[in-house]
Amino acid sequence: MSLNHSSPKFMVWVASRLRKRFGAKVKRREKDLVQVLVKTVLSQNTNDKNRDRAYTNLQRQFPHTQDLLNAATGKIARTIRVAGLNRQKAVRLKAILHQIKIERGKLNLSFLCQMTREEARRYLLRFKGVGEKTAAVVLLFGCGMPAFPVDTHILRVSKRLGILPGKTTAEKAHQMLGAMVPDSLCYELHLNLISLGRTICRARKPDCPRCPLNTRCRYCLTARKKL
Repeated sequence: MSLNHSSPKFMVWVASRLRKRFGAKVKRREKDLVQVLVKTVLSQNTNDKNRDRAYTNLQRQFPHTQDLLNAATGKIARTIRVAGLNRQKAVRLKAILHQIKIERGKLNLSFLCQMTREEARRYLLRFKGVGEKTAAVVLLFGCGMPAFPVDTHILRVSKRLGILPGKTTAEKAHQMLGAMVPDSLCYELHLNLISLGRTICRARKPDCPRCPLNTRCRYCLTARKKL
């Protein structure tokens, strides 16, 4: 079977193969979109383990979002030190929460779920420190919208598969993959591609023989030819 690697049909094939390996995913929506946004900002330029530790520290120190808004930037920075870039992230979090409170009168982003995807995306991108990935995470996990966040694992896997050119930036990848991934597959494919990148298609020493996509992966096929 010959498939265009940049087509929705190829993404359907990828999703079906990954589903067999990593399982189907039941959609879950987070109740508090502001907390989703906070957690996603913490995830920038760090790994999931450090993000989760920083978020847990933040929740213990500031149980309510208003507590976080009222806190001194330095105290926030110390609380999230494990996430890296803690001073920058503390400043960004304070600024984002302040802007939401000023504009909306309360720390709540649930109104985004009543907007179109593009309207909600544009609203989130207005905040300094919120890029395409952060906006897409909030919309996918907070509103259940068909947004497709591209993290480092997905970017790497997509380039190796041949879906994206090797020099594609993360910002461009969101545009390209957003057009390729069928809406119904955004949630499942996002999670399963991350699982693939963490366990098999690692940055160093990818385990191509174990990969469920190796029959159509350009990186794997090229490596075989060199043997």
